[in-house]
Amino acid sequence: MLASSAPEGAVGMHGWAPEVIAAVGAPQRDPDGYLSVFFTPSERSRQAGRETLQRISGARTEARDVLTTWQTRQAQYDAVCTWGIPNHARLARLRGISMPVLVANGDSDPMILPHFSYLLAGLIPHARLKIYPDAAHGFLFQHHAEFAADVANFLDEAAVAARGA
Repeated sequence: MLASSAPEGAVGMHGWAPEVIAAVGAPQRDPDGYLSVFFTPSERSRQAGRETLQRISGARTEARDVLTTWQTRQAQYDAVCTWGIPNHARLARLRGISMPVLVANGDSDPMILPHFSYLLAGLIPHARLKIYPDAAHGFLFQHHAEFAADVANFLDEAAVAARGA
């Protein structure tokens, strides 16, 4: 499963767009910035975002994930920048993946642009691509039931294919 992912070495992946940096590129957490990157401006998408923020901020009281630190987020950005240094040889390695792969993204993801999902699916043999409508980087939170069903179906089909091989 590759969700909101880009291939290493893809041209244009060296860093994030200025509007993404402005929204989430500061030490202080900004719920509005999070919403603008992870969800689209539509009311339906924003409502899914508000529900996601509510779950993150306190709906669950036990076994909660620890929030990332500013240093962790900076390290992630540095890794993205390194990952995005254009390199055709890195892209060509994707052709060596022999297992089925599900590539998924939102149709309006400003952080990992959807064309990178199309590129991944085009370079990986046997890849399946699913682009979720009216969705951004948080598509799997917004379309959680559909995404879970898509993953389950994909895994079931992969298991059947593996048994038949």
